[in-house]
Amino acid sequence: MPHATAATVAAQRRVGAAAEATTNRKNMALLVQLRWTAVLGQVATIGFVHHVLDIPLPLAPMLGVVGGLVLLNMASILRITRREDVSNHELFIAMTFDVAALTAQLYWSGGATNPFTSLYLLQVMLGAVLLNSRSTWSLVALTCACLAGLVISHRPLDLESFGAEHAFRLYTIGMFIGFVLDAVLVVVFVTRINRNVRERDARLAGLRQHAAEEEHIVRMGLLASGAAHELGTPLGSMSVIVSDWRRMPALTSDPDIAEDISEMEASLRRCKSIVTGILLSAGETRGEGSAPTSVNAFLSELVDEWRAARTEPTLAYDNRFGEDVAIVSDAVLKQAVFNLLDNAIEASPRGIELVAARDGDTLVLNVNDEGAGFPQETLADLGKPYNSSKGRPGGGLGLFLVVNVVRKLGGEVLVRNQSGGGATVTVTLPLKALEIGGGRGM
Repeated sequence: MPHATAATVAAQRRVGAAAEATTNRKNMALLVQLRWTAVLGQVATIGFVHHVLDIPLPLAPMLGVVGGLVLLNMASILRITRREDVSNHELFIAMTFDVAALTAQLYWSGGATNPFTSLYLLQVMLGAVLLNSRSTWSLVALTCACLAGLVISHRPLDLESFGAEHAFRLYTIGMFIGFVLDAVLVVVFVTRINRNVRERDARLAGLRQHAAEEEHIVRMGLLASGAAHELGTPLGSMSVIVSDWRRMPALTSDPDIAEDISEMEASLRRCKSIVTGILLSAGETRGEGSAPTSVNAFLSELVDEWRAARTEPTLAYDNRFGEDVAIVSDAVLKQAVFNLLDNAIEASPRGIELVAARDGDTLVLNVNDEGAGFPQETLADLGKPYNSSKGRPGGGLGLFLVVNVVRKLGGEVLVRNQSGGGATVTVTLPLKALEIGGGRGM
């Protein structure tokens, strides 16, 4: 058990890291969009100040910084196109380049006296949302150092021709424009980033739920293997006793007792078959020990085996699959269908129906019964362990195992109550997953 728990914890960590990397990739794409906005804004601002306001600017170095941002964006696009994962370190480096570019533009246009120094706050706010704590504080230190450096050293703007009052008015207008830019960009991009975070959290919650279910299945497998070893001896003893009863005329002369003995022998054969299957399947991956077969042969064998364990043919089988397809005989899938049939016959002792059909490249199995149907709480929590209305210990595990086995094969389980009474469980399985070597590891 500790090994299973440790493996689950490790799997959860890998899943969390993968989800984080995927979210970082989306956030890197948002930084690319923000950088394109910065490029267009800088080109427009430089052109307006230099040509409309007639304030001389060093165009060559400032446009060179813009060109550097374009190259950085092209490199970022190639990065997120070729690889799925993006680390926190890569995001921090990208934002460091953005801060450096902003600092260079401010240096050539008045330094700390430039009203667009407020754009440093945009970088800090984005860092607080995108980066981990250590990287965020590093970005804060970097922006503070850059701003302090601009106070000490910068290229002043030539505003003598405007006069003090007009220059202050320009500074006020610049502050207003900078504030509007900060507010709009923060709302637009932080909203998108938060959406990415919410999607990541939802994906992580689902993956962690799956990991917990996997751990539950591992525990059940270990318990089942142990129980199978322990059940071998008492089942063998019971078989010997029932065989002795079969040879006693005092018992076999009574038709009712003879019928009971026959049913006990059938039940014992099925129990021994189940125990043997558990022991043979323990530790095997999908495909090991499996034999090639076809859909129709697999289903016919499944139905015959299920019927053989019962004295009355209570299962109606309707095969509408059509042209046969080669697949692997999967013992785990067979046991999952057995679970569905067992649940159905328990709810509807008078009889049940198994209908096999094909929908494109998908195998569709419908198990119909005439019972009371599923309670709404069972339908709402479909696939969760111990989700049962039978009121006995361990109830609800059959459907839980069915859902997980089918999900491993890339399929889906749907449950609905029929309007005229009874219920239908529908299993859809991609035929490709049933091919030898085509399914996921069981």
